[in-house]
Amino acid sequence: MSRGKALSKKVRDPENSTLFELADRLHSASIHLLRRVRKDDVKTGEGPARLSALSVLVFGGPRTLGEVAAAEQVKPPTMSRIIAGLERAKLVQIQQDPTDARRKRIYPTAKGVHLMLEARQARVTSLVSKLKSCSSDEIAKLEEGVKILMKVLERWI
Repeated sequence: MSRGKALSKKVRDPENSTLFELADRLHSASIHLLRRVRKDDVKTGEGPARLSALSVLVFGGPRTLGEVAAAEQVKPPTMSRIIAGLERAKLVQIQQDPTDARRKRIYPTAKGVHLMLEARQARVTSLVSKLKSCSSDEIAKLEEGVKILMKVLERWI
C-alpha cells in the first residue's frame, strides 16, 4: 500500500479523502522540491537556518528578534544565536528601533541582500534547468497551479 493511501485511510470523511490525498502529494512534492533546490545553498557558505532567517529580513523587511523567531518558528534564544552569526558575517546589522528606544531592529546589510539574491537566483536557475524538460502544456498547467497555490496562500493568513 502506498504512503498516500495509508494516510488517506485515516480520513474519516469520504468527501475530504480526495482533498487529503491531494494535500498529501502536494506536501511531499513541495518538500522534495525545496530539498533539491536547497542543495545550491551550500555555495553561499551559510547554513540553512541562517539563510532562512536572512530571507525573512531581505524579502520581508527589518524585524525585531522576536518577529524573526516567530517567522522561523523557533524560540528567541535560538534566533539570537542565528542573528549573532549573521551579524559576525556582516550580513545583518542591529540598530535601535526608530520608534521605541527599548527595542532593536535587525536589518539586512547590502552584503546580506546580495548573498540572498544570489542564492535565490541559483535556486531558480536550477529549477529552470529541470523545467526545460517539460512540454508547453505541462508548463501551462504548472503556471495555473502556481496561481491557485498563491490564492490559497493569500487566504492562509
